[in-house]
Amino acid sequence: MKKLILIRKSDMVKEEKMKLLNKKVMEEYSHEKIVLGHGDLNSSIILIGEAPGAKEIEMGEPFVGQAGKHFGEFLEVLNIKRENVYITNSVKYRPTKINPKTKRLSNRTPTSREIDAFRRYIYEEIDIIKPSIIVTLGNTPLKAIFNDDLKIGEVHGKIMEVKIQDENYRIFPLYHPAAIIYRRELKGTYMEDLIKLKKEIKNF
Repeated sequence: MKKLILIRKSDMVKEEKMKLLNKKVMEEYSHEKIVLGHGDLNSSIILIGEAPGAKEIEMGEPFVGQAGKHFGEFLEVLNIKRENVYITNSVKYRPTKINPKTKRLSNRTPTSREIDAFRRYIYEEIDIIKPSIIVTLGNTPLKAIFNDDLKIGEVHGKIMEVKIQDENYRIFPLYHPAAIIYRRELKGTYMEDLIKLKKEIKNF
């Protein structure tokens, strides 16, 4: 019973810290439509994407809509449930540009300035959850975590390490699940990396 009470207190502390962090983000970017991190605060796995798209903004949750479909397949290969992981983005609003053909808003890659601005929030999220492994999806979260111009093509599928708030964390870089739509030749490599990741998380 005593152990159960301690666990519940720990959960409450995490929830309170995350609420305060999310409040800071919302206040600083009150002029933007923000999509906050979502999922299990006690998860041993954090998944970090690039930035929300139109559907994520509409639903208020990362990796939904078309992105969610590919993300669902990704989780299925790993044999883990969405509710058992914590999902967030490097930049928490939708970076956009005007499509010259359609004249409509379309997604764009976050700038270095945008990535830098949100880095401290990503670090705080990680510090609150204290995961066993952090899975970065694509180039943008790599830059967010390492504050360096690393390329996913050079480091995908390899365990890396980073120190955040005096804690050492293991990083597993992956291609973004959507990348294989546009570059079908990556499918084999992507699946190989997923199998490696599956072996890693079996130890948790």
